[in-house]
Parts: sequence; structure tokens; C-alpha cells
Amino acid sequence: MNENKAKMLGMLEKLLFKNVEIAHRGPKLNLTTSKNLGGIGAILMFITPLISFAGVFGSLLGIIGFILVLIALKGLADYYNENGIFNNALYGFVLGIVGSVVSVGVFVGTALTIIADLGISDWTNPNDWVTTFTAEAALDSLLTLLGAIVIALVILFIFIILMAWFYKKSLNLLSDKSGVGMFNTAGLILLIGAFLTIIIIGFLLLWIAIILLAVAFFSLKTTDKPVAETAPPVPPP
Repeated sequence: MNENKAKMLGMLEKLLFKNVEIAHRGPKLNLTTSKNLGGIGAILMFITPLISFAGVFGSLLGIIGFILVLIALKGLADYYNENGIFNNALYGFVLGIVGSVVSVGVFVGTALTIIADLGISDWTNPNDWVTTFTAEAALDSLLTLLGAIVIALVILFIFIILMAWFYKKSLNLLSDKSGVGMFNTAGLILLIGAFLTIIIIGFLLLWIAIILLAVAFFSLKTTDKPVAETAPPVPPP
């Protein structure tokens, strides 16, 4: 069983990081560039909820910010020679997409099935909807739809926790390599917030974690070379 699991992980890693390995051959980001990209990206993610009234523009701003953070993590992974900084973040990103697609698929698939079973011929006619959903037979369909919503939310909740756990692993490694403890703090609050997304305070914690991440990026000290562990002095013969 462990062999099969290792093979599956190996295949997934090759699939996900094929393009990343190619990117390694190109020029690498320096510490200052990674620091600025990460800080700016985190700030864009932080202000996205504040400009949610902007609609598509606000969402686009958050996506750009997230991409900048990923690029920064890639640069820092190269700088500190620790692939886990970027790989764990990428795993979290993929899990977030998978969770969103699966949960939306469960809800949409169930809704379309119910609409087909109810026999609504004209979706644009409000009278068909009113007539159908005031019938007693529609009660079971509504309960089924409600169950699909609950299942979709549970799936999304599980994937959010998994996503946050991989992000925390990435930030913990970055904290260890850079010596900036704020990365560790941001990762911890991010994970706690993911568990508490079932209540409003969870989203607030996620928001706080993002601004702490921005502070952590801007707290990086730019040096020519990453700090390396020094070997103990050789005792005299």
C-alpha cells in the first residue's frame, strides 16, 4: 500500500512540476524582488474584500495578488534552496481548485437533475417555477437540493482545511529558513481560521493572516546570500 501511495505521489509531482522544472533553467528571482512581490501580492489579497463592491475588478485584484505571492514563494524556495516552500504552497493551491470544482459540481449536478425530474419546460417562465415548487411533490426535491448544498459545503470545508495545512507547511519552512517568525504566525492563524470558517470569525482570521503575511514578507532582511549553518570548529590535535 505504501508503494502504491509513493508511486501516485511521484506521478502527481511529475505532472504538477514539469513546467516548474523547466522554469528552473531560467533566471532566478533575487531576494529583494521576491520580498517585494510577496508583500505587494499579500496586500492586494488583503484589500480585495474591502473593494468587493468593484465586482470583477476586485476579484481580479485578489487573483493577481495570489499569483504574486506564489511567484515570491518560488523565488524564495530557490534562494534558500528549499523546494518545500513552493511545492507545499502549490499543493495547497491545487487542492483549493479541486475542492471548489468538486463542491460546485455536486451542487450544480444535483440542481440540474432535480429540475429535469420536476419537468420544468420553460426555465424563463416564472409561472412554471411557482407552479412546480408549490406542489407537494416538490418537497422531496427541495430536501434533496438542501442535502446537496450541505454535502457541497462539507466537501469545500475539508478541502479548505487541507489547503491551509499545506500553506502552513510552506510558511513554516520559510520561517525556519529566513528567521522571520511572522511567517510561522501567519501560517498558524491561517490554519485556525480555516477550521473556524464554519462561523464568521474564521473568515476574519483568514483576513488577519493575509496582512500578517504581508508584514512577514516585508520583514525579510535582504542579504547577498542565505544564512548557512556554520560547522563547529575543529578541535586542535
